[in-house]
Amino acid sequence: MPRILRILFRLISTALAVLLVLGAAAFAAFLFLNSPPRGGPVIPADEERMRFDGAGGLLVEVQEGESGVSVGRRLAGAKVIRSVDFWRFLWRFDSEGFIKAGLYRLEPPATTMALREALVNGEQLQVKVTLAEGTTLKKTARILQEAGVCGEEDFLAAARNPAIREAYRVPGASMEGYLYPDTYFFTLGLSAERVVRAMADTFFARLAEYAPQSAGLSADELNQKVILASIVEREYRLAEEAPIMAGVFYNRLRIGMGLQSCATVEYIITEIQGRPHPKVISTEDTRIKSLYNTYLYRDLPPGPICSPGKTAISAAFAPTESKFFFFRLIDPETGKHHFSSTFNAHKDSDILYTKGP
Repeated sequence: MPRILRILFRLISTALAVLLVLGAAAFAAFLFLNSPPRGGPVIPADEERMRFDGAGGLLVEVQEGESGVSVGRRLAGAKVIRSVDFWRFLWRFDSEGFIKAGLYRLEPPATTMALREALVNGEQLQVKVTLAEGTTLKKTARILQEAGVCGEEDFLAAARNPAIREAYRVPGASMEGYLYPDTYFFTLGLSAERVVRAMADTFFARLAEYAPQSAGLSADELNQKVILASIVEREYRLAEEAPIMAGVFYNRLRIGMGLQSCATVEYIITEIQGRPHPKVISTEDTRIKSLYNTYLYRDLPPGPICSPGKTAISAAFAPTESKFFFFRLIDPETGKHHFSSTFNAHKDSDILYTKGP
């Protein structure tokens, strides 16, 4: 073999050996960096968005707008992954991957690649939340906090946020009445603003379905309908009576007569004053100084008193025309009411149904 060929062969052999050594070293480094660290995970004391679930899982909350690298730093700080640099390398290798905001459940120990895959392609944890018709804003906030969806105060702040109210053309001080009562599947750790918007979107979608004529109303006109629907929601128990009650309230408004709804007084006591729900509304309660007191003021209250559902919304937009101005509960078990056109008939119904023949 000519000398030049022997030299060339040795150079190629050496280069291949070096490449093999470097490849083996790189592969070993890859395996090491990809492997879970020993002794982890250990959540730092100042880490508020990561916790154990009691079943061997690690719950990791990803906030809105948080970068993948930021998540990696937190995972490294909790000894879930070995290296932020390796995490960043994986991120640059696949620039299309990103993590949606939400709460994720990881099962360490696991490789860095497996954890990244779980965050990028995994399903966010969700919780089922059922909000009954007639639920108030404050009660909704408590239910969401207890379910782990978002903080009570954060939700109330979002519901009062002027930017959100303006986006939905809500003229009141909050989104009370405009958050539809329904069963929702919320991602744990979801921002309060997104929760409010999801519920408001549902309200307006249902409104268009139940009352398509609402599309032609101004914001103030719609607000009056929603306020009345919320009062009907807290007054009726039999669905067939809801439109009759709505008609009674419209009759009273038409002649400048007070609505005299106990539901509005209950709202003052429980939601504004923060007192326990009263067993009965006393004469003293009907004298509480508040614009929500429909015993003192003849117009609608300043805003809705709860979240009305389909029956109450439909009743407010399609009330039953009648000459009734009064109604009284006559059967507490069934929720049946007696409707009257005159105050004397209203009083007579009280005697008839409480004392019997």
